Amino acid sequence: MRISKAWIIAAKDLRIFRRNKTVLRLVILFPLIVSIGLPMVIHFAGPNHGGIALSRLPTLLNAFSFFFIIGAAYLPTFIASYSLVGEKVEKSLEPLLATPITDSELLLGKSIASFLPSIVALYIGAAIFMLLNDLFTHQTLGYYYFPNWTMGIILLLVAPLAAILSVEMSVIISSRTTDVRAAQLLGGLIAPPFVAIYVVSEIGSITLNTNNLFIIAAVILLVDVILFFISTKTFQREEILTKWT
Repeated sequence: MRISKAWIIAAKDLRIFRRNKTVLRLVILFPLIVSIGLPMVIHFAGPNHGGIALSRLPTLLNAFSFFFIIGAAYLPTFIASYSLVGEKVEKSLEPLLATPITDSELLLGKSIASFLPSIVALYIGAAIFMLLNDLFTHQTLGYYYFPNWTMGIILLLVAPLAAILSVEMSVIISSRTTDVRAAQLLGGLIAPPFVAIYVVSEIGSITLNTNNLFIIAAVILLVDVILFFISTKTFQREEILTKWT
C-alpha cells in the first residue's frame, strides 16, 4: 500500500468536504452545541443554583464527556457516506477507480478524509468544554476537574476507535445503497448504542470510570477489526465499475 496515494485521495475529498456546506455545518455545530450547551447546564443547574448535588457533579461531568464519543460515532457517517455514495451519484467515482490505485489505498484515503475533520472538530469542542466547565465548577469543587484521565481516555482512545467504527460501517452501507441520505440515515444507527451507554450512566447503572472506558474501548476495537475485514471484502472495484448506477 502506498500511503502517498491514500493522502492524495484524502486531500481531494477534504477539498470537496469544505465546499459541502450542509456537512460542514453539522461537523462544526455538533461539537459547539455540546461544548457550550452542556457546561451551561452544569452552570445553571449546578450546586450553586440549588440543583445538582455536589456529590453528583463529578459523575455528571464524566457522563457529559461521553457526548464526545457519541459525536465521534455519528459525525464521520455524514462525510464517509457523501464521499462514497455522493461520488457514485455524481459519476465521479468510476474514473477514479479506473486509475492505477488499489482498493486499500482508496479506502484508506477516504477513511482519513472522514476521520480527520470529525476528530479535529471534536478535539476543539472538547477543549472549549473543559475550559468552560473548569470555569464554572472550580469555585464549587475547589480544584480544576479537567483535564483528567477519564477525558484523556475518551479523547485519545475511545473516540478515535468509535470514529473508525463509524467510517467502516459507512463503507459497508455505502456499498449497498445509491442514495446519500439513505446511507447517512443507516450510518446514524451506529450512534444509539453509545447513547444507551450514556443514558445508563446517567441513571447510575454504570459509572464511566477509567476501567469501564477501557472495557468499552476493547469492545469497540474488536468490532473495528471485524468490520475492517467485512468492509474490505464488501468494497469490490469490479462491481462498482459494472453494476453501480
